[in-house]
Amino acid sequence: MLSVDEKSQIKALDRTQPALPVNKGRLATMTHDYKRNGTTTLVAALNVLDGAIIGRNMQRHRHQKFIRFLNAVDAEVPIDKAVHVVLDDDAAHKHHKVRAWLNRHQRFTIHFTPTSFSWLNAVEGFFAKLSKRRLKRGVLHSVVDLQAAINRYIAEHNRPPKPLGPPIPTKSSLRSKPSVRFHRLERSSWPYCE
Repeated sequence: MLSVDEKSQIKALDRTQPALPVNKGRLATMTHDYKRNGTTTLVAALNVLDGAIIGRNMQRHRHQKFIRFLNAVDAEVPIDKAVHVVLDDDAAHKHHKVRAWLNRHQRFTIHFTPTSFSWLNAVEGFFAKLSKRRLKRGVLHSVVDLQAAINRYIAEHNRPPKPLGPPIPTKSSLRSKPSVRFHRLERSSWPYCE
């Protein structure tokens, strides 16, 4: 099952001044104003079972581009698998040429979300992570830089997961660690207390 949607008008933003570095006791800061260097549209399919993403950058979201994206999905999904696609009710998804493509590719079954319910589409969570982790504070000088950043994020997202550090501790390893003690603060040590 694939959750498919598009994130349109992703802006390649370049800040007018460089970001100030992180100092002790101070967060990194960026100027509020920016230079806009163009936009792109990302069409992505999230495999609901394993979380893998198939994504393509496009200048516009039209039915011709959507058919190209469906061809890319068709090439990447094993031929013996049935493909269930969850889509919103965008006009490009219901175009007669898209329907003709779907009639020729019988293994694809389309399920449309109700109008104004695109938040039901699971790929929206991926778009939120992409925006927050890669695009929000990025400095992108061109649309090519933007598309490269998106493609790198998709490649990182699709990499197999790695274990998070050491194995689970045993009873003997827990005994060897010092215990944590809590100390009560006296009222006189609190600032601004009398």
